[in-house]
Amino acid sequence: MARKKKQKLPLAYKPVGFALGWVGGSLAGLAFQKTWKLLRHEDDAPDALDPDRRWGEILLAAAIQGAIFAAVRSAVDRTGAKAIQRSTGVWPTGDKGRD
Repeated sequence: MARKKKQKLPLAYKPVGFALGWVGGSLAGLAFQKTWKLLRHEDDAPDALDPDRRWGEILLAAAIQGAIFAAVRSAVDRTGAKAIQRSTGVWPTGDKGRD
């Protein structure tokens, strides 16, 4: 019986994971905007196709944005998985080395 629950939970977690991902992406976007404004005192980060920006500015913005998105996504995913595990006793992503 517990085995059946473990197999169904990852599918049930997908919509929750999607919603958490959307919220996390929104939070990461806001965090990046605030970080960029703090670092460069500009409202808008450079776009890769902006002809008035230098390579260094564009790559710096991309690196900061990527780091923030990765950190926020990991934090949101981990928090959601731990919440599911606490409420159901099962890790939400299937077996993957867990029993």
